[in-house]
Amino acid sequence: MRNLILGAAFIAASVFGLTAQAAGEPVEAGKQYVEINKPVAVAEPGKIEVVELFWYGCPHCYAFEPTLNPWVEKLPADVNFVRIPAMFGGIWDIHGQLFLTLEAMNVEHKVHGAVFEAIHKQHKMLKTKEEMAEFLATQGVDKDKFLATFDSFAIKGKVADAKKKAQAYEITGVPTMIVNGKYRFDLGTAGGAEGVLNVADQLIAKERAAK
Repeated sequence: MRNLILGAAFIAASVFGLTAQAAGEPVEAGKQYVEINKPVAVAEPGKIEVVELFWYGCPHCYAFEPTLNPWVEKLPADVNFVRIPAMFGGIWDIHGQLFLTLEAMNVEHKVHGAVFEAIHKQHKMLKTKEEMAEFLATQGVDKDKFLATFDSFAIKGKVADAKKKAQAYEITGVPTMIVNGKYRFDLGTAGGAEGVLNVADQLIAKERAAK
């Protein structure tokens, strides 16, 4: 499975530049998105949830960030955006645990971009918790607190939960988006980064209208 997911992440390079779905053109199940067989419960009932599944080591997740982040900042109050790390063994799990630790420490929003930059621009692999702690210390994150949190029982529980959700979403690559636990789409199905956000906008509107 790890090789399948890893391959899918890099295959995304060939579709990243595809012409995005026109903003006013209605999206369809089976074309721009698929309906998940068994809908997954959302984190905040009452809000429309948008999930991005990603991996810090994925170059396409990194390239998606400048398009995704401004969109997230403008989401209305009834939409809850959630990042979930995809973990399929090896370095995927290590980086996923890194993200969940930063999230638990409430510093993810401050250093998320810096972690991506460290891996893709500075070529730091961040393969061990010690290497992570040394880098994060340069970003103002307490080294000892990070190490203690990384190995905590709470983080182990979050890792298990993230893996279960990724399996329930039936993902086959990253970055992948999920709306309200019901609809899955990615760069390939949506036709690129802008297409992904167009699909998300339409599915958010669909869920809002269904309330």
